[in-house]
Amino acid sequence: MNTREDRFSKSMMETPPSGIRKFFEMLIGHDDVISLSVGEPDFPTPWVIREEAYYHLEKGHTSYTSNWGLIELREEIAKYMERYGMFYNPKNEILITVGASEGVDAVLRAILNPGDEIIVVQPCYVNYTPLAKLCNAVVVPIDSSVNGYYPTAEQIKAAITPKTKAVMICSPNNPTGTMIPKEELEKIAKVVIENQIWCISDEIYCELAYDGAEHFSIGAVPGMKDYAIVLNGFSKSFAMTGWRIGYIAAPSELLGQVVKLHGYNTICAPIFSQYAAVEGLKHSWKDVEKMRVSYQQRRNLMYKAFCDMGLPVPEPTGAFYMFPDISSTGLTSEEFATQLFQKHNVAVVPGSVFGEGGEGHIRCCYATSIDKIKVALDRIAEFVKELKS
Repeated sequence: MNTREDRFSKSMMETPPSGIRKFFEMLIGHDDVISLSVGEPDFPTPWVIREEAYYHLEKGHTSYTSNWGLIELREEIAKYMERYGMFYNPKNEILITVGASEGVDAVLRAILNPGDEIIVVQPCYVNYTPLAKLCNAVVVPIDSSVNGYYPTAEQIKAAITPKTKAVMICSPNNPTGTMIPKEELEKIAKVVIENQIWCISDEIYCELAYDGAEHFSIGAVPGMKDYAIVLNGFSKSFAMTGWRIGYIAAPSELLGQVVKLHGYNTICAPIFSQYAAVEGLKHSWKDVEKMRVSYQQRRNLMYKAFCDMGLPVPEPTGAFYMFPDISSTGLTSEEFATQLFQKHNVAVVPGSVFGEGGEGHIRCCYATSIDKIKVALDRIAEFVKELKS
């Protein structure tokens, strides 16, 4: 006779819940807590984008779209990607997904067989590793903390075996805010091409780069189009988290497999969200820049505060996260985050949930108001002082 647990998927039972959402759930019912935990812009979606959605709702445009997404949106994305030296056919090399997260899941399921190995650069976004394991693949982590929080071609090359199917990178990175230098991406591309593996590149934060830094995609390296899978979306740069619009740019033969899964499990992204995204790409770049400048100001404030606390932290060059080292306090990252929440009403995410190189750190998101950030930083400073006294 089957036990109660036998009624469920073993791999799903072994999958932990998101460490980020755990601390988000803790916030419910605590209006006095300042959250630096969830990576969500505090800006509303730009008005021109919202107005476009209203228009299409009023016109009754509420049907399904093609599984691939609106061709108008795919065409605008193709034009946008040309800015970064990438050229994709909007008809069969760009697929609209329900957020970039669906794109990660769909791509992994399309390329991984049980026993395949995938190299995952860590610390990293929390969904990469669980989704790969749900494919019964073997995750091979690379600890980027030993090299300034970005991977090197040498690290990736050393991790490749005959079973390696892909490597997963993210630049600008969540949770560290670091970017992989162009020169290093070119070296990584050479390793990828020589070994004929996939490179999955999560570029969701590409428009949030600071101090004059410019985003460079590994997909723009000559020869990489056959190996690069570029993931992006509108949640972060356009403040459209709830609209759930992402996309994959990849070779047509791969997307021909991905779209089958996409058609079965989601059919398509919401049509009015897709029309809104078209408008965003056409007319919202001043709003994107305004948000980027504001995030840079907040980054400067937070970076100085952690330095003044004596907590080592890599200075972010992109995204809207900071990853200070709290190991000097004597607490684990989980203990630090929990006690900070309980004693000082500030929510952060323990670095341990982001994989190797994450323990001993906390992730702080500065996509919230400067006034709240200042109060939160004062509380963190007080907590650190208590622990070190």
